[in-house]
Amino acid sequence: MAEADKDAKTEGAPGEGEAAAAKKKSPLLLILMIVVPVLLLGGGGAAAYFLFFAKKDEAAAAKAEEAKPPKPAVFYNLPELLVNLNGGQGRRSSFLKISLSLELSDPADIQRVEAVLPRVIDAFQTYLRELRPEDLRGSAGLYRLREELLARVNTSAQPAKVNDVLFKEMLLQ
Repeated sequence: MAEADKDAKTEGAPGEGEAAAAKKKSPLLLILMIVVPVLLLGGGGAAAYFLFFAKKDEAAAAKAEEAKPPKPAVFYNLPELLVNLNGGQGRRSSFLKISLSLELSDPADIQRVEAVLPRVIDAFQTYLRELRPEDLRGSAGLYRLREELLARVNTSAQPAKVNDVLFKEMLLQ
């Protein structure tokens, strides 16, 4: 009888082992059955939001930016500059007479620029004296001149922000 009980226990053992394994697998299976669909639905919802609603939010922000009135431009006129250009050896002297205006970001920047005006004029004078008349020919020459002057004035007048250098008058002789 003891042998029969052993056989019954060994026969029942595989059935009990399968049931125990199934019970151990079922929480993992249950978690997968819940977590995977939740992640898929969450990802799909996020994708739908970014595809359909985020563009509307960006458009609303852009409309709000457009609705703001633009800041009025602030201009500061620099004194007229007269410089002798670099003519090289054996060439006759050339002169550049130039009147400039600075476009500023903020009206408070006028005082900052006025405080460093000698430094700005010095930076302009030293740059302009190294130019040759050929450097100022055509629209490309004027564009390079504007960019160089803008870089120099922004370096000299920090923390003031100069948006643009405008030519009022320019005479090359």
